Amino acid sequence: QVQLVESGGGWVQPGGSLTLSCAASGFNFSSATMSWYRRLPGKEREWVATAAASGGVTNYVPSARGRFTIARDNAKKTLTLQMNNLTPDDTGVYICNKYFNSWGQGTQVIVSS
Repeated sequence: QVQLVESGGGWVQPGGSLTLSCAASGFNFSSATMSWYRRLPGKEREWVATAAASGGVTNYVPSARGRFTIARDNAKKTLTLQMNNLTPDDTGVYICNKYFNSWGQGTQVIVSS
């Protein structure tokens, strides 16, 4: 069955960086559209970024554009999210998604001084 396991979350000061990873198994990763979502405190889950199956097409929520980079390694079946210049508004649980309805458990990101 589909398994998505996130890692790489943690605490970071404002302006810092983190790289999240999602290890995928149980499906044909190279042909799947993969995304990152996040659940901010007190808010609904929101979409952050998507990487098309080919890896050549990516898209971001406006607040992440220019700061976050989504990437995929089809050989390693891994999806990553490089996050730079983090702010407290980025605090939340980051969740890996396989289109359209497969989800990981999430990894917590806390941005605070």
